[in-house]
Amino acid sequence: MITAVRAAQRLDSRGNPTVQVEVETSKGCFRALVPSGASTGKHEAVELRDSISNAYDGKGVETAVSNVENLIGPTLIKKFDVRTQLKDIDRCMRQLDGTPNKAGLGANAILGISMACARAGAAEAGVPLYEFLREEAGLSVHSGNTMAFQAFMIAPVGATTFAEAMRMGAEVYHRLKHVVAGKHGSAATGIGDEGRFAPPISMPEQALELLETAVAQCGYTNKIKYAIDPASSEFFDGRSYNLGLKQESGNLVSPVELAELYQRFISQYPIVLLEDPFAEDDWNSWSEFNKTCEIELVGDDLLVTNVERLKEAHEKKACNAMLLKMNQIGTVTEAIQAAKLAFSYGWSVFVSHRSGETTDDFIADLTVGLGAGDLKSGAPCRGERVVKYNRLMDIEAELRATGKPFQYAGNDFRLPRKPST
Repeated sequence: MITAVRAAQRLDSRGNPTVQVEVETSKGCFRALVPSGASTGKHEAVELRDSISNAYDGKGVETAVSNVENLIGPTLIKKFDVRTQLKDIDRCMRQLDGTPNKAGLGANAILGISMACARAGAAEAGVPLYEFLREEAGLSVHSGNTMAFQAFMIAPVGATTFAEAMRMGAEVYHRLKHVVAGKHGSAATGIGDEGRFAPPISMPEQALELLETAVAQCGYTNKIKYAIDPASSEFFDGRSYNLGLKQESGNLVSPVELAELYQRFISQYPIVLLEDPFAEDDWNSWSEFNKTCEIELVGDDLLVTNVERLKEAHEKKACNAMLLKMNQIGTVTEAIQAAKLAFSYGWSVFVSHRSGETTDDFIADLTVGLGAGDLKSGAPCRGERVVKYNRLMDIEAELRATGKPFQYAGNDFRLPRKPST
């Protein structure tokens, strides 16, 4: 049983306030820190901020903290068994909130409790968090340059273990720093929110060529492939996409022209994943592109980890993968529900961090628990990013030591497990 619930305002990786929650049971005290996004979809659950306060320029979360301690906590104490009733806890919080998007109490308040209760449940069950989440699911095992596209990522699909994949990724990251410095000067190697480089480039091809050079110099050609997150809702005006959004002169292209640009990139470079290539409500462009798309086509702002948006996307045949961000929906069990629905469609699930991250490693366990094939947590250079990767290496080592079966997804990252309902 839950015996106490506490909350506090702490800081995320951007130095902005976030909610920290502690849930106490007979097994101890279990803590969670809630991440925050910068480029957020308009259909996401609401992150409650103290907008009327001058503290932290109105970004404080004291109201959400108060909601945890004075409204949600007292409702949960001594009423639920965290080992078996996580769904009931999440349902109770949604009912207490009373809004469709968690605007009443704040998704940041609700998610913090949900995550902490999951950790407490794992402790009560005497199993690792990833195993608790697997059982809960019922499964078998933003840059500062002038380019509109938000992020380019690497996928070390040629590795045979996660530890090897991590080594390959870290080596390419450090080599990329030298490549960027050699081409644009050392001043261009500053890093953004997620540890990514933001050199003075304006065309996607320039980013891909920098990656190609770094990968080749490390000897990983054909072993490492690429993923692109244009975050295109940010440069869509309702009719056209402005590829020159961050430049003095715009560069408007139609949805059809943008689709042709993506197809050209896919034919020229080993790209295996596109995330949000079109805006969140540009359904026609998504559906048309997906007709011939042979790579992982991921909906982030399109889906916002929401089952109703997933159902609409499935009906319109708009994508073949879901990006999973827990704070987009606001509870652990709703995120699991969305993942299971995606799997039932034969889709992939791509677990993701947020730009405003914390040192909480929950999503590493979630990735393993769901049997998802891919996770993004940013560059291997900042503590709030690396903690997730270190946790995955710990899990891999633990599974190996106990003799439990496991497999690094590698080239099978799109469908590492059979679809099921």
